[in-house]
Amino acid sequence: MKRIIAVCLLSILIVSIFVAGSFAVVEWDIQKTIKMNKPPVDVAVSADGKQIFVLTETGEILIYAADGKLQDKIVVGKHIDQIKVGPQEDMLLLKSRNNQTIDILVIDFIQKIDTSNSPFKGPADAPVVIAVFSDFQ
Repeated sequence: MKRIIAVCLLSILIVSIFVAGSFAVVEWDIQKTIKMNKPPVDVAVSADGKQIFVLTETGEILIYAADGKLQDKIVVGKHIDQIKVGPQEDMLLLKSRNNQTIDILVIDFIQKIDTSNSPFKGPADAPVVIAVFSDFQ
């Protein structure tokens, strides 16, 4: 009987040594903390990693750059309880359990181009229109 107990204890000891030694070591570091004025409900990251979308309990989606700077906000309503990045990078899916809906939100990021020191021809205050065609077939 003592021999069976000794073998069991030795087996447990050997197994615990191998199991304890088999776990991988994980190194981690918090790169940036974004301080929120409103509690976050959900978070989604754009496919290219350039934007972080944060849904707040007040029904706003706060859009942050990857470096943590607030870029803009969109008011979507308190009924939205979850957000996900859509199949295209300019799309967000807004889920509402209460309304039993999924809204497809298309976002257009407008870039400002500084032309203050660029040469020009014609009146300086002439209107300029740029058309972007993204749906070529």
